[in-house]
Amino acid sequence: MQWANPEWFWALSLLPIIIGIYLFRVFGKKRPVLSFSSLNDAKSLPGNWKSNIHWFTAFLTWCGFALLIISLARPQEKLTTIERNAEGIDIVMVIDISSSMRAEDLQPNRFEAAREVAKEFVEKRVSDRIGLVTFAMKSFTVVPPTLDYKLLTQLLEDLEMGIIEDGTAIGMGIATAINRLKDSQTKSKVIILLTDGQNNAGEIDPVTAADLAVTYGIKIYTIGAGTRGTAPYPIQDPIFGRRYQNIEVNIDEEMLTSVAQLTGGRYYRATDTEELINVYNEIDELEKSEVEELIYTDYKDEYPLYLGISLLLFSIAFVTDRFVLRSVVEA
Repeated sequence: MQWANPEWFWALSLLPIIIGIYLFRVFGKKRPVLSFSSLNDAKSLPGNWKSNIHWFTAFLTWCGFALLIISLARPQEKLTTIERNAEGIDIVMVIDISSSMRAEDLQPNRFEAAREVAKEFVEKRVSDRIGLVTFAMKSFTVVPPTLDYKLLTQLLEDLEMGIIEDGTAIGMGIATAINRLKDSQTKSKVIILLTDGQNNAGEIDPVTAADLAVTYGIKIYTIGAGTRGTAPYPIQDPIFGRRYQNIEVNIDEEMLTSVAQLTGGRYYRATDTEELINVYNEIDELEKSEVEELIYTDYKDEYPLYLGISLLLFSIAFVTDRFVLRSVVEA
């Protein structure tokens, strides 16, 4: 709530003066006195109730005056409309779904941590087309770059391991993502690659794929997910049930660094879930869309409500004074 004419509030200072004059007229002047031995019989006379509400009309008048001043100050409600015009970028997330992603050095495991952090990344973006590619022995497109974030997050939620023959075809994952971005006309095209291993499958070497990305003006951020040394890996034993075995963590950081540097991106190592979240947050900050905001402001007048109530109170006070209490206008 704001006021178009706040200078009218000075008039409220007249209200105590008006009330004071009224009280002086009621109590300050001398009145004729007629003594009675008892007023018990007078209390039951018809019309006695009117003498008890002589304050009513004065109170209504004071309230009406206050509301009239408020209406003259013109209370307004500010209505703001924000129109956003965003020039989005095209992003493809490439996620390793090989069996080694079951390791639990990230919580609850590498795959589920990568999936959840990717969903949070999608929810933060505005007007960007985002796609998803997964790879193991082969790579395939889960969803091409889209603005349908609800569909994308649902497909991420439904993503499972074991749907592709096991292996780590990093180069093929990059190539598939490039194929989805090469015809894009956006100013910025980005691939975010997450893996926990070394390229051991596929017909295309990751560095060769990176050279191809440079040709199409595509930037690649690479993420190595996994602790250093060994990581606990769950094994289903037919006799002892679920147990853990420590496996060696072999992430080809040299190759991932080369891929990122060739394309103008950056390599990150995430040894735990918190670091992985920080990596995606940093990429989110580095690859911001340009958003232009147009702000339209309008004002809705609220004074008719206060003015209407004020006139209603004045009318009730007048009718009560002239017709109910039957006051006589002083000469």
